[in-house]
Amino acid sequence: MTEENFFENVIEVVKLIPKGRVTSYGAIAAYLGTRSSARMVGWALNKSHPNPKDIPAHRVVNRIGLLTGKFNFGGERMSQLLISEGVMVENDQIIDFVKHFWDPIKELI
Repeated sequence: MTEENFFENVIEVVKLIPKGRVTSYGAIAAYLGTRSSARMVGWALNKSHPNPKDIPAHRVVNRIGLLTGKFNFGGERMSQLLISEGVMVENDQIIDFVKHFWDPIKELI
């Protein structure tokens, strides 16, 4: 799989994350069969920011629920988007992360 195809696949998975749910970079990488590519998932999402329409990148966090991508949203926008969907955030971390976690391997297969 080329980097370009990988990035496109990441975006397609991210588009499937339901409102009010979150997933991790690693969960997306695992779903795509590249478990060790969590950082590349982040790069794919970062590359999508010039054209973020219909890409709910705010629903992707790190493996413990931290909003590590928040700097790409400019301040508190990432947490505001999550809160508007019913996901509580405190100190840049998802509250009840396990409750809100969406695992593409379980949900899409």
